[in-house]
Amino acid sequence: MTYPSWRDWLFSVKTFAASMLALYIALIFQLPRPYWAMASVYIVSNPFVGATRSKALYRALGTALGATAAITLVPPFVETPLLFSVIVALWTGTMLYLAISDRTARSYVFMLAGYTMPLIALPTVTDPTTIFDVAIARTQEITLGIICASVVGSAILPSRLAPTLIERADAWFRDAAFYGRETLSGTIAGKAISACRQRMASTVNQLEFLLSQLSYDHTHPEILSRAQNLRGRMQLFLPMISALADPLIALRRDLHTWPEGLDALLADAAKWFDAPLPTRAAEIHDDAGDPVAESLRARVAALQPPHDALTSWEGALLSNALWRLGQVIDVWQDCRTLRALIAHETGTWRPRYRHWRLGGTERFYDRGLMLFSCLVPMGAILVACWLWVSSGWHDGAGAVTLAAVACCFFAALDDPAPLVFRFFVATAASAVFAGLYLFVVLPKVHDFAMLVLLFAGPFILIGTLIPRPQFNMVTMLVAVNTATFISIQSAYEADFFVFLNSNIAGISGLLFAYVWTRVTRPFGAEFAAKRLLRSSWTDVALSASAGRIADQRDLASRMVDRLMQLIPRLAASDEHRHPSIESFRDLRIALNALDLRRSRRKLNGDMPAVIDRVLAGVSDHYTRCAQTSERQSAPPALLATIDDALHRVAAQGLAQEAADAARAADADAAGPAGASAQTPPPAHFTQRWLRDTQHALVGLRLSLYPALVGQRPGSEPTGANG
Repeated sequence: MTYPSWRDWLFSVKTFAASMLALYIALIFQLPRPYWAMASVYIVSNPFVGATRSKALYRALGTALGATAAITLVPPFVETPLLFSVIVALWTGTMLYLAISDRTARSYVFMLAGYTMPLIALPTVTDPTTIFDVAIARTQEITLGIICASVVGSAILPSRLAPTLIERADAWFRDAAFYGRETLSGTIAGKAISACRQRMASTVNQLEFLLSQLSYDHTHPEILSRAQNLRGRMQLFLPMISALADPLIALRRDLHTWPEGLDALLADAAKWFDAPLPTRAAEIHDDAGDPVAESLRARVAALQPPHDALTSWEGALLSNALWRLGQVIDVWQDCRTLRALIAHETGTWRPRYRHWRLGGTERFYDRGLMLFSCLVPMGAILVACWLWVSSGWHDGAGAVTLAAVACCFFAALDDPAPLVFRFFVATAASAVFAGLYLFVVLPKVHDFAMLVLLFAGPFILIGTLIPRPQFNMVTMLVAVNTATFISIQSAYEADFFVFLNSNIAGISGLLFAYVWTRVTRPFGAEFAAKRLLRSSWTDVALSASAGRIADQRDLASRMVDRLMQLIPRLAASDEHRHPSIESFRDLRIALNALDLRRSRRKLNGDMPAVIDRVLAGVSDHYTRCAQTSERQSAPPALLATIDDALHRVAAQGLAQEAADAARAADADAAGPAGASAQTPPPAHFTQRWLRDTQHALVGLRLSLYPALVGQRPGSEPTGANG
């Protein structure tokens, strides 16, 4: 374990100072529970001022919303305890569902509203006439802590989020460079590759939440826009580089066809992945460009096979590999430029990678699993309330409220039980710590200055661990619960039996929450991964179906987002048929199907009907996968359909080239007058769509039948299909 850095110490000292300021003001104004102000500081504080501000604002809004709900619902339903329990559970579950549905910092509003309502309402059911005063007091105490945390964090050596964004991006660049080098060398499996893939996906997911806090960090809107563009291209890099691996492996390993110059091109591209980022302002302007990227593009174009070579499987594979390599170069250059622009806050940017898939905003949500995740806390509240009412336990409200808080905190996780147990352990430790302070230390305290001195040592020490992800939850809970359990008032009051009963109630509630969660959610990441896979197969079938798609960009965005959620849930492995590799192929099949749907409208003759047959076969295959919830082998008939389509595209390309050559010869013979009277030849337009169609068909064949990449289209099968 490394020792805390000076930034950790600074954060801890600032947080402690803000908590003491909040406690002092609360004592001056004689708020009923001043320790809530102190505890709120530790809840909202973050090493970065933008995160603290966003959390503070959303916690204040959530607290106000929860308090309003408590004031509204307690008086009319307090005489019917079981009905009131149902209403509390419904409120908490609804707010929790809204929180899980929002993957930005704004979700905190709903999370706080969800568990603040029972936190305020349940202790007042024995005396409902106090609900308004209690709600107002809790709101004042929490708001005071929020304001103190925000002011101190912003005024004293504030730390910005932008450097953290750069650090996260740099970690992704290191992983992406390694992943790119390995892919270009033909390596797509292995534990190192698999772990790298998981880290890259996790980084992309974390950036979504981080970017939602940047606007509270006084970040310029243009920098925020560039950061969002950078994250979007980070998402695309993994699927693109994995798509490049298939044709390269097929050419090198299965067909033993390797054109001269391709090795050098791939080696130079791999070196470029490791090249330092632009540092001078002149290097990150559009007019400066990237000479290495431009050179790589020129070499890609020079290696492109002629039209007549595309009739062979080797030529089609080479064309597909070079086309995908060009896309990877464009996306990597965009990522490099955007990273430099964000770091230096200067320069201009014009995207190199432009595609119809960009611009989608839809995200994937497993609504069924989300609903179940919300039903679990609702059930916990109902059962805990029933036990409380049935037993007549005076302090039972504390057990219900902490059970609700614990279940809500971790509802979005695949396996929340371990963290609920850590919550329980941290709370038990806090109770012991608070007891020592309350009955051994505080009796010797005679003024606020001495209280600050006695609190400073342990709270500052604990605070240094809060910025560390592996200790964040436990140390934050210890600080918050200790402040709450000590229950500091303007005058010393300590009753051992009251302290014991109230803490036993809270700890019992957390133990119940752990047992309830363990019983009701025995499954973990594997279950969530299976649901993601089945949903992915449904979308692949949709992408290849004849049905209308409202927005293809949103469909593509949803599938990429789902893939980024799936990869971190899969264990690192060295298998060549690892689910993450298969899932990349599923995504490529969907995107190739969407490309075919777009290109078929530009083609004539019998090509649209041929493409329709291919798409229908793909849709039927993935519909079967989704219906059986198992990955099925692609049928041989679909392979024959794809091969037939490839032959027809190649033949039409040659016919179009011959027709264009004949038209050009006739125009030359007719002279300038005859040439001006003829319609301009559509050679470039038609050949472009034919080549795009061929790329999509090759991509489908490679992804659906990875074991048959060495088998040329139309030949008899020599092995098992994919």
